[in-house]
Amino acid sequence: MDDELEDKVLYQTFVSHMKLLSKLAVVNSPPLTYCWKIIRLSLRPEVLFCTVVLVILLLYLRAVDLWSRGVREWLQTTLGRHKKLKLLEVAGDLQSWDAQSTQSSAFAILGRRPKMEDRFIIEENVNNNTGISLFAVFDGHGGEFAADFARDILIKNIFLKIQEIKLVLNQEGLKQQFESSPYMNRKFSQKTCENKENKINNNDVASQRRASFKKSISNADDSTLTKDTPLESDIYTQKINSLIRPLGSNNLFNINNNDLSKQKAPPPKYEAHCYLENGKVNFGKLISDEVLAADYKLVEAAKKTTNIAGTTALIAILDGSKLIVANVGDSRGVMCDSKGNAIPLSFDHKPQQVRERKRINEAGGFIAFRGVWRVAGILATSRAMGDYPLKENNLVIADPDILTFELNDHKPAFFILASDGLWDTFSNEEAVLFVKKHLHEPDYGAKSLTLQSYHRGSVDNITVLVIVFRNGVYKIGESNMKSSDSIPKQKPTPAPLTTVKKSPSFKKYN
Repeated sequence: MDDELEDKVLYQTFVSHMKLLSKLAVVNSPPLTYCWKIIRLSLRPEVLFCTVVLVILLLYLRAVDLWSRGVREWLQTTLGRHKKLKLLEVAGDLQSWDAQSTQSSAFAILGRRPKMEDRFIIEENVNNNTGISLFAVFDGHGGEFAADFARDILIKNIFLKIQEIKLVLNQEGLKQQFESSPYMNRKFSQKTCENKENKINNNDVASQRRASFKKSISNADDSTLTKDTPLESDIYTQKINSLIRPLGSNNLFNINNNDLSKQKAPPPKYEAHCYLENGKVNFGKLISDEVLAADYKLVEAAKKTTNIAGTTALIAILDGSKLIVANVGDSRGVMCDSKGNAIPLSFDHKPQQVRERKRINEAGGFIAFRGVWRVAGILATSRAMGDYPLKENNLVIADPDILTFELNDHKPAFFILASDGLWDTFSNEEAVLFVKKHLHEPDYGAKSLTLQSYHRGSVDNITVLVIVFRNGVYKIGESNMKSSDSIPKQKPTPAPLTTVKKSPSFKKYN
């Protein structure tokens, strides 16, 4: 019975609907008559009422949209001001270090760590007369010893080598000889370096090095640090400290007192002219050699004091419009080009990467997941300076990756160098977009970006260094440079890590 009733209702509804459509669709009268029927239908009270209700509803929704948009903008403005005030309050409560120069600025905070292990360098004119700029960020772990060593020894050695190369180039007629003379061409430079290497050690690793950079003796004598930095009480230190105790022969890290007395052959050193190719400086090779040499000395110094600290190294050199970036570890650089795109200046060295995992496995090591992937379950970066227990079997290496950029091709507005404390909370694109909005600030947004990263929850030390380019000139010109002091003749004493405006990482050498 119910089914029959339902069928009748559907049938009557269908018939009524079709009658209504037939009245509108079938025209048996002239067009004017048909139009009049439509108007009469539209003027019915129920139709007018529904039309008025719809118009009022649309106007209401429109008004609500405008009102909500205004409220949203007001809330964003209010909360933005409150957020900015909150960040300023945070900055006042944190230990911070900063430095500013003509076209660059850096800001660093202790963050949520017990000690500040980041270091940075700003030098817009190396040795005040070379026209070469150098910027660096070092992110230490397991203590401050390695980061201090890299800042004081590695950077000093690079400065000295740059000075030597400039002296060679500036000698009367020598630059022209290297560029054009058949006698002083690149082949002659190779032969000279090779002959000096044979005099030093005939059985050394010459076959493993490029022919144009054979071993020679440098007259510059590196100083070493003997500072005994206390071991940190974090997980990294506890694990790696256990590796330097006498272990069984079957252990992955078989390090005992006899092993400490065995020293690997030091990396080769080269004279200044060995870094010249057709009158130009091979900065990539220069930085690589100096990083490996400094790492060797750092490991030897660390063994004497049983100090297991390590550090990443991110170094950028500007020679005119040529940018050379060397990276060891997981600090990172990114450039904002003329179109606003974020172009990576370096790539992190992580244990889970295919080439790094393969190298570690071939060295007899392993990687394990402890929150993040770690070498031997300990170190979250596969390349670093220091970390000497992990260096014994080359599980961790200090070989830098080198990238070279012609700035006139990219026409950058600025680039950023930062420790991984920033990149834990910002992507490359987000960091570039943020700095673009804060370039008007006196420090080009370095402080704002650092504090924003802290506000987002970064638990690491955070160091941000921003270098800007002006007026379409994609280099740091000598006329825009800020004078810097020269290299110290003796080992400098690191400043205490206290709340100061001048960073201990940005030294004015006397």
